[in-house]
Amino acid sequence: MGASLEGNRPLLIEVQALVSPAAYSSPQRSTTGFDVKRLHMLLAVLERRMGIRLSNQDVFLNITGGIKVNDTSLDLAVCAAVYSSYHDLELGEGVCLIGEVGLGGELRRVSQMEKRISEAEKLGFKQTMISTGKQPIKSSGIDIISKKMVKDAISVLF
Repeated sequence: MGASLEGNRPLLIEVQALVSPAAYSSPQRSTTGFDVKRLHMLLAVLERRMGIRLSNQDVFLNITGGIKVNDTSLDLAVCAAVYSSYHDLELGEGVCLIGEVGLGGELRRVSQMEKRISEAEKLGFKQTMISTGKQPIKSSGIDIISKKMVKDAISVLF
């Protein structure tokens, strides 16, 4: 689950991925509701920074609910969904992922973080994972986990 903004309203969005061995020499990359070029970049980051071999895998990504998202705050959720499918692992219940992923594999803060975390808390999420930043974010009812790199975040999640 990731937190995005539609105007000023935070939306919690489910991100699904399916990773399977490519049937042909050129693997497929298909997205619904997410920018395919951004997916290519995130897959390259996962390959380079985490050592996951995706060059021989088909990757299908779906943003549920028919929503089209251009917010980079879903990058961490996309990476977690791809990792989860690749390794056939399940992400725990009640976790909301918020963060942009840079080319170096670093997690970056996104705008209006407090609003996103507050919405996750209202909807009953127990944990949220965000990037480490200069100003700590405080919340009373949700456990906030801060990480600097995508590989550190994923190692905590799985």
